[in-house]
Formats: sequence, C-alpha cells, structure tokens
Amino acid sequence: MSREGLGEQTGYLSTLPAGRSERRAALAFVLVSTAAFLMLAAIATRPMAPMPAFIPAYQTALILNDLITAAFLLNQFNALKTRGLLLLASGYLFTATLAVTHLLSFPGLLSANGLVSSGPQTTAWLYMFWHAGFPILVIVYALSGDRRIGEETSPGAAMVLAVALTLGAAAALTLLATIGAGALPAMMRGDHYLTSEPIVIAIVWLLSLLSLLALLLRRPRPHSVLDLWLMVVATAWLFDIALSGGLNAGRFDLGFYAGRIYGLMAASFVLLVLMTHHGVLYARLIVAHELERRLAAELRRISNTDALTGVANRRAFEQALDSEWRRTLRYKTPLSLLMIDVDYFKRYNDSCGHIAGDECLRQVAGVIVHNARRAGEVAARYGGEEFAILAPHIGAEEAKQLADRICEQVRKLNIPHAASAAADHVTVSIGVAGAAAAMRFEPDAGGGANDNRAPIAPPSPATLVASADKALYAAKTAGRNRVCMMSDSGELDTTAESAARSGVG
Repeated sequence: MSREGLGEQTGYLSTLPAGRSERRAALAFVLVSTAAFLMLAAIATRPMAPMPAFIPAYQTALILNDLITAAFLLNQFNALKTRGLLLLASGYLFTATLAVTHLLSFPGLLSANGLVSSGPQTTAWLYMFWHAGFPILVIVYALSGDRRIGEETSPGAAMVLAVALTLGAAAALTLLATIGAGALPAMMRGDHYLTSEPIVIAIVWLLSLLSLLALLLRRPRPHSVLDLWLMVVATAWLFDIALSGGLNAGRFDLGFYAGRIYGLMAASFVLLVLMTHHGVLYARLIVAHELERRLAAELRRISNTDALTGVANRRAFEQALDSEWRRTLRYKTPLSLLMIDVDYFKRYNDSCGHIAGDECLRQVAGVIVHNARRAGEVAARYGGEEFAILAPHIGAEEAKQLADRICEQVRKLNIPHAASAAADHVTVSIGVAGAAAAMRFEPDAGGGANDNRAPIAPPSPATLVASADKALYAAKTAGRNRVCMMSDSGELDTTAESAARSGVG
C-alpha cells in the first residue's frame, strides 16, 4: 500500500503526506529561525549573568517533552510496526535520559561539581554524547524507510528491547563521561572552552547536518508530516549546537542561552505537532461518532418504518409487542391490541388502481396514527391493507372505544368505494383483544381465521395477536365495517351497539 493510502487509513504522522499548509509552516519557521540565528551569531560571545534556575527549568521541560514524544512514537510503532518509528522513539528516549544525567552533572546546581561528575569535563562530554546520539538515530531512521519488523517479532518485545538498549547505551556513555573522563580529551577550563572543543563540536554539528540531508533524501516520497517536522528539528539542532558550542566562548554567554532555547524548541516541535494532530483526529472522531450515531438512528428509523404510510412496520411492531407482553406478564398491567383491516381493499385496487390504493392506505394510516397518540401506543402496518395498534395500560373495553372512533373517522374520510359490499365508501373492520382474553385464548383446531396454524402455548405475544385476529375475522364475517371484541372471559362480543356505531343493522 502506498504511503498516501496508508496515511489516509491510519492518520499517523509517519504515514500522512505533508500538505501545502504544513510545508509552508515549516518553511516559515526555518526562515524566521535562520534570520534570528544570523543576528545572534554575531553577538554570541557577549557575556550574560549566570542564572542558576535556567538550566534546571530548561532541561526539565526538555526531558518531559522528549519522554512524551517517545511515548507517542512508541504508540505509533505499536500500530504500524515500522522499524524507523522504533529507532526514532529510541532517539527521543536517549536524549531524555542523557539530559537527566547532564542536569545532575552540571556544576553549581545540586552540588559544587554536580552529583554525577568526576570533574569539569563530565558535563561537556555528556552534552556532546547527547547531541551526537540523536542525529545518528535520525540518520538510521531515514535510511530504514518504511520497513516493518518481522511477523514473528512481537511489537511489545521489540519495544522492551529497544528501551533496554537505549537506557544501556545512555548508562554506558554516562559512565564513560564520569569514570572514564580521564581517557577523553579535555574541553573545559572553568566555564570556558579549550582548543579541543571546536573539533568535537564540529563533528557533532556535522552529524546533525547529515541527519537533515538524510531526511531530505528519505524515500518514499512525498515526505510525511513527521519527516517534515524532523527536518525542522534538525535545523534547530544545527543552530543550537552552533550557538551554544561553536560560536560562543563558554557557559553563560548569549550563545549559551540562545542555543539552549533553540534546543528546547527543537524538542518541542514534533511533540506539538503530534499533540495537535491527535487533537484534530480526536475532534474528527467526535464528529464521526456523532454522524455515525445519527446515521444509526436514521437506519433504525428506516428499518422500523413502513415506507408507504410512514407508520411503524411489522418488525417494529413485533419488537414492541414482545417488550410490552413481558412487561404485562411481570407487572400485571393491562395490554390491548387492535387488528385493523381495510374492507374489500383488493376490489378497491382493481377498480381504482394502485396509485389510488396507496393514497387510500396513507389516509387510513393517518387516522390510525392520529388516534394512537398516548405514550407507549404503537401504530403499525401489519401487512398489505392490515394495520395494528398496540395499546399498553388500557383494557379491552377502552380499546374498543378507540376502535369505534377509528371506524367512525375512516368513514368520515368519504373515500368512494363503489366495489365495496359494506358501504359506498372505504371502511375498516377491527378486532380487539386484551391480554386477559389472550391468556384464555386457545386456537381452533381448524376452520376460521386459525386454519393451518400450529397450536399456540400461552402465555406468549403470539396468543394476543391470534386473539385479536380471531376478533377481526368475526367482524369481517359479521359483515365488515364494524368492531368485534374478544371479552376478558374469552368470548367474542358482537353486540348491537357495536353494529350501530358501525352504521350496520
């Protein structure tokens, strides 16, 4: 996979190609830093007053920056498993570790000669090791490309080994600068440099220059965001080393302070970019999560809604029925079901056409929804021209009143239906059953609405449907355009009142 493709999928700085805005920002910083460096270089030897708090404050910030950056890079290595990221993380860990020993060895801070010191050369050599080790690891990072560790190698084991080797190397160099300081060339007399110091500092400076060149020539192209800001870091290190070790005269002059400020900025660049990028990714994640939530809600709505009428579909109805039935069984609350059928709808479709049929169903659905407005009530298209209303917390008698209102309001729609044998307009038949009746209901062995049905073992939500379905069948058998209720005793109620309300008889 190309770096562009991988970057788009992962969003990691090591794989995300640098865009025009990043390149412009990096170039702007390099130009401003170069201008500042040129101005400072001419006055780098100007003496300044010693500030004892500067070194601990500066190096503490630097150590924290490098440790956090190393943690970020190790996290990216754990995901991408590229060797370069592990080497780069080791570089930041190396600088943080040597910055600690450099701070402990600095004369006059924690003790007259430093806590970790064997003489005036220890601090200077720790600085050189610190500023030479990081560019060497950057060069190796640049040469490693995007090669990954072997499949047989665990990322965790690789990180543990890299951390151990890095700490071991830092410890060995610390020992060399302390116990073995006598074998190293002297570079300091008091706070001033000796003639051997410029040679060592030139080697260290050239290593930083080589790391910059290695990053510029790194493949594949285009450069990633991480590579781009590492170039800025390498540039800042060049200015740091030049001001604080090459162009100045010793400790506590202008170059000493200015170079270390460059060093702190260099330590901060990649961390700031990593944190900013992670912040952007987090913001995008929140937006994506909200979009996903809305899409999921919309998908749920679509999957639970009948496309033609806009009421709940059978899937949503069955889910609601199952939930309400369990609540009824547990808390002994009333539950009623209305099964509604548009009378002679096939004849209506045949005579008026399917477009008119669809409009007829929408109008009937509108009446049903208008009447099923109490909390918890679910109006659904059960199938074809059949609708259902699930009415929790009301008994069968109150549900029958609701059914009578629906019958009346459908008649008042005055939708002409010349092919109907029940009336000259569209009408509905409704079967009503409550949970109490459903508990007593036993499906017929054969005949009627229950032909070819397997026996239902109550209590189950299917029992309530079968009970209301039997009442609907009775209403249709009695002449349609009416309400029939299954009483709590399990008997069908087809009273004259119901027929009168329906305009029949």
